Amino acid sequence: MREFQKRMMCLWVVLVTMLIAEQTLAGDNPDWTTPIAPFHIAGNLYYVGSKDLAAYLIVTPRGDILINANLESSPPQIKASVEKLGIKLTDIKILLNSHAHWDHVAGSAKMKKMTGAKFEVMDGDVAVVESGGAKDFAYPTTHYPATKVDRILHDGDQVSLGGTILVAHKTAGHTRGCTTWTMQILDRGKPENVVIVGSWNVNAEFRLVDHPNKPASYQGIVDDYRKTFATLKALPCDIFLGAHGSYFNMLDKLKRVKTDPDVWLDPQGYQAAVAERESAFEAALAQQSKP
Repeated sequence: MREFQKRMMCLWVVLVTMLIAEQTLAGDNPDWTTPIAPFHIAGNLYYVGSKDLAAYLIVTPRGDILINANLESSPPQIKASVEKLGIKLTDIKILLNSHAHWDHVAGSAKMKKMTGAKFEVMDGDVAVVESGGAKDFAYPTTHYPATKVDRILHDGDQVSLGGTILVAHKTAGHTRGCTTWTMQILDRGKPENVVIVGSWNVNAEFRLVDHPNKPASYQGIVDDYRKTFATLKALPCDIFLGAHGSYFNMLDKLKRVKTDPDVWLDPQGYQAAVAERESAFEAALAQQSKP
């Protein structure tokens, strides 16, 4: 009996620790959990995320595609946004992701159950999402519900539904399978190239170089980042979006959308953001390369 009580106490401590960790991480930015009204971006592309955690709905005649289920607490917010657009949540047939960090993928298991959608994930992130974060190179103790992947994607793979085609670009570094999504949409009679950046950031916990007793976060991480920036610079971009609204100044653009219908067209802003993030990566690499 005493041994059983000890085990239950240990389990309780673990559960409380996990809950506190999730609340702390989510609480780092209240904009992650603050809802906003869903809105139309262009063509068949809509925003259904929070003030900063982006989620995108692509509507087609054969069903819909959702990019990002976000935090474990996010699916009800996304559901409410989808339904405000007059769309049934069960119309979502495919669930995609930007990268396998808790703030973008922790809600995937719940969203998959709510919709019955197929979950498609880039190869480098499959082990992380199927382990519930336990195999994350930077945050292995930040756990979330594991989600079975239905289709493993590879760099350059296409996801198609109802005449809409998205291309999965492996832009690794931030995670091993970080994915930038591109698509071409027809908006007001004109084709526009959409880029949804997975991530380009070097988090404080990431180790880019080997040091005694502190190896790099994973071998090849620097090469991955450099390949990512080369890929991003080469992508044609008219409509610039990303996994966080802050990547593309979403809230500021929303204030201007009524007077500027072309506010989402921002190719210069995209190239400037890529250049700034590449400079930040190089600065982090230089700093970490010091003895």
